[in-house]
Amino acid sequence: MTTRLTVAQALVRFLAAQYTERDGVRQRLISATWGIFGHGNVAGLGQALVEYADEMPYHQGRNEQSMVHAAVGYARQSNRLSTHAVTTSIGPGATNLVTGAALATINHLPVLLLPGDIFATRVADPVLQQLEVPYAGDLSVNDCLRPVSKYFDRVTRPEALIPAALQAMRVLTDPVETGAVTLALPQDVQAEAYDWPEEFFAERTWVVRRPGADPTELAEAIALIRSAHRPLVVAGGGVHHSRAEDALAEFAAATGFPVASTQAGKGSLRHDHPQDVGGVGHTGTATANELARQADLVIGVGTRYTDFTTASGTLFADENVRFLNLNIAPYDGHKLAGQPLVADARSGLQELTEALQLHAHRVPGGYIDEYTLDKERWEQRVDACFEADEPDIRPTQPQVLGALDALVDESDVIINAAGSLPGDLHKLWRARSRDQYHLEYGYSCMGYEIPAAIGVKMAAPDRNVWAMVGDGTYLMMPTEIVTAVQEGIAIKMLLIQNHGYASIGGLSETVGGERFGTAYRYQSEDGTYTGAPLPVDLAANAASLGMRVLRAKTVRDLRAALEEARAADTPTCVYVETQTADTVSGAPPAQAWWDVPVAETATRPSAVKARELYERHVSTRRRHL
Repeated sequence: MTTRLTVAQALVRFLAAQYTERDGVRQRLISATWGIFGHGNVAGLGQALVEYADEMPYHQGRNEQSMVHAAVGYARQSNRLSTHAVTTSIGPGATNLVTGAALATINHLPVLLLPGDIFATRVADPVLQQLEVPYAGDLSVNDCLRPVSKYFDRVTRPEALIPAALQAMRVLTDPVETGAVTLALPQDVQAEAYDWPEEFFAERTWVVRRPGADPTELAEAIALIRSAHRPLVVAGGGVHHSRAEDALAEFAAATGFPVASTQAGKGSLRHDHPQDVGGVGHTGTATANELARQADLVIGVGTRYTDFTTASGTLFADENVRFLNLNIAPYDGHKLAGQPLVADARSGLQELTEALQLHAHRVPGGYIDEYTLDKERWEQRVDACFEADEPDIRPTQPQVLGALDALVDESDVIINAAGSLPGDLHKLWRARSRDQYHLEYGYSCMGYEIPAAIGVKMAAPDRNVWAMVGDGTYLMMPTEIVTAVQEGIAIKMLLIQNHGYASIGGLSETVGGERFGTAYRYQSEDGTYTGAPLPVDLAANAASLGMRVLRAKTVRDLRAALEEARAADTPTCVYVETQTADTVSGAPPAQAWWDVPVAETATRPSAVKARELYERHVSTRRRHL
């Protein structure tokens, strides 16, 4: 039997019938669709979403990139088992997806992109917003999405939708390959009718697998672990994606191995777990980084080993250090010339724990005492950063974090992505639950926080969700405040004003750039931006978009405003200006290096000095072979 529908109608019906299952739990794969309509999708997918509104919920966005961020936030909070689709018109609507697609793919988070495209039949050529490519008639701006998508197809005939849609679902549900998936949909094809086999619309369940380790690799991993004297576990985002937090806690408790975490992996253990030693790498804690420097075995679990984690190849300094990489992706399992253990993080950790318990393997008590004492010392530094002896003055950024830290419980979720906040949070934040700490640091995309908070709140409506936003990232993309207001999504926004790109300003100073072009100030006569701060009122802006705004001038005000915002059932912003407008944050400085190349030749003293320091750091870098 067949059913005659347009391509767009068939796609919506197909998507509504797709499910995932893991550990016996089943849920919709595509639970809603975001869309901004134009001539590339209004008559196709727009009409189809109206036709099947009871099967496919729709959400109205304000910016195409933001819609992707919201879908990604939803997918991460849903453990990658459910996500949203995003549809746009052709031209700028489609190209606005590129940044969001890159973010999704880099972070291994599923999102389905459905941009409209130019006429497949070429009967109207060129159309409005079409990029003409003289050397290739089959290209459109949508091809910009190819390198940032894990799967890309252009559906130029109705019947081509069937294999394209099935391949799209396969990639979205593959724990190794998942990321942005793009089905480019020519606007004429979207509205074209076809006789579809009824089987295309049958419910399908895509099982998200948990592969175990190869016996040979597992035996080699056990031998490597048993030969180590100072092992260190580095927990990455794969721990969360696999829901392997309990397995990691059992592994750490059974062996006594200390566990450090990347930005994506923070919260893999609660902050008060005896084996949790905090963040590792450039923005990590002194405790974790000192352990990393002396480790003879680094056990990476679900990590990509980015340059922040490895301190650009300078952190793991022991001359005999080895790497054991438990990762579901073989590509990451082989990094740093490590011994791969290719498996699902939970399955692999359970197998390691069982095998090591048979050997009663545990690190010496002296090693545990050493890192336990160092952890206590670091916690004292955190307390000192959070402490506000004078509650009636403007807070520093760490004191802002301290005020929120004192208020939240394990049900709260905090979201951040860019600026000086990620460094402070990685060092200082005390994660109370597996999903409280939501940092997008694979792409570190300014503008992510507000739409992602909307997506997280949609996935977890009973949780308090905080978008932590600096002034720089706020000005990039505040538009989805309107969406939160429109749909009654009660996100909380902590808006911190420090008058510019504070993080990059601090970096600029260390590399000889003298904070050039990083402050939000009037331009001076010499062409630099060193005049008075700009008279912007971000709180008034947020209020003009419909958000309730609470202004806090002092630490005391801030505590009261945060408490009021947390109890609110409407979108609410707490606005605060920090004390350290001309410095990064006042938190402990970086505990490890990060390679940002410095000018090799310069006349300005700041750059000459920065180059000398750079060359000293570069000399300590090594390749792990």
